[in-house]
Amino acid sequence: MGSPLGRATAALLALVLAGGCLVTGLLTAPAAHADEWRDKQYWLGESGITKAWEVSKGAGVKVAVIDSGVDAQHPDLKGAVAGGYDASGSGQPNGQKGVGSKTEHGTLVATMLAGRGHQPADATASPTPGPAALPPDGIIGVAPEAQILSVSTWLGSANPSGKSDQDQIPEAVRWAVDNGAKVINISLGSTTPQWPQSWDAAFLYAEQKDVVIVAAAGNRVGGNTQVGAPATIPGVLTVAGLDRKGAASVDASSQGISIGVAAPAENLLGGLPGGSYAEWAGTSGATPIVSGVAALIRSKWPEMSAKQVINRIVTTAKDAGAPGKDPLYGFGVLDAEAALKGNVPEAGANPLGSIAEWIRVHRRGNLATPAPLPTSEVPSAVPTLPEATVPAAKPPSQRDTALGAAVVIGFSLLFVAIIAAAVVQLRRAARSPGVVAEEPDTGVMDSVDSARKP
Repeated sequence: MGSPLGRATAALLALVLAGGCLVTGLLTAPAAHADEWRDKQYWLGESGITKAWEVSKGAGVKVAVIDSGVDAQHPDLKGAVAGGYDASGSGQPNGQKGVGSKTEHGTLVATMLAGRGHQPADATASPTPGPAALPPDGIIGVAPEAQILSVSTWLGSANPSGKSDQDQIPEAVRWAVDNGAKVINISLGSTTPQWPQSWDAAFLYAEQKDVVIVAAAGNRVGGNTQVGAPATIPGVLTVAGLDRKGAASVDASSQGISIGVAAPAENLLGGLPGGSYAEWAGTSGATPIVSGVAALIRSKWPEMSAKQVINRIVTTAKDAGAPGKDPLYGFGVLDAEAALKGNVPEAGANPLGSIAEWIRVHRRGNLATPAPLPTSEVPSAVPTLPEATVPAAKPPSQRDTALGAAVVIGFSLLFVAIIAAAVVQLRRAARSPGVVAEEPDTGVMDSVDSARKP
């Protein structure tokens, strides 16, 4: 069956853009005008984002996008990408060239998170009226004044460099933290709730450095009926998906106890490398909506801790589904305006848990060092739903087989010798009257007529 670590790795490589990039139509539109694109960004109004812009647009906050790479030359990302890093080992040092199986994925995510739109080619149109005062063309992200750090990872297909997700993910997280990210967006995931132990130290490091990590719950249509790692890691803000009616999406979402909040995941729009656009679906797109709101909060309150940012988002969410926290909506549906304007009591702890506490309990207090351990020497985390396994029988060696045959032959010769000796004894007994003999083969006691006849 393979080790748990091997199964976790295989699952990650099989379904990495997990949150799922369900691109429903690639649309090349070099001149996308507000009437055909901006008006389709329904989540800006329905999730309270345009109202939240009255308070903050994300200025001064760096958000790391750990994904397939971000095209910084896209017209809607002009000036938005502040740097990058290639964790894949593929030779793209700035993280701004697509790698892996879905090279467009990172740009789709980044434009939804921090797209800035652009002026039309004739430059005669005026900015969109209202408090946002943003360019009228292209995609506007949830946090249009935030900066993007692009961290590229090669997932979904064989990596030419040989680096697996076990190495890339912790390296990407640590680089993002060390380079000033206050929010990390991970629209990647797997079909298993477990994660390699090699990830522990990096996610602990982010928690200790007070960084908000937002991750995609995954999509049923892509095989994620349950939330998979890294969205199962304690302390991570996991995002579920909603359909166009605001209900839990059947295809573009999954379910699990680690879900924190739900956001739109269908009929989404994002930018593609080269300057075009796509309509897509999945929690890969819902995640940057929530990451963008986290950036708005961290811009408004720079000193607010990561646990308070997460608490503000989940506390102000609109309850949906079963009363209270549930495995489809988490704490409820995202409400960006309430998250930026509401009066939220301070929380004593992250409502979604702590990786430090999890390590204390499940790793027997071994918090490890901030640097990731060699992945070949550490086991995978225990799965949430462990599989019952039966060890395979070990085939005997030739030496064992030869030894067994020798033992059988030895016992056979001994048995023959015993029978022969018994026959001799019976013959002797037949010559002596009044002796009772035991038939060696039947075990039946017989009386031997010992009267000698003349």
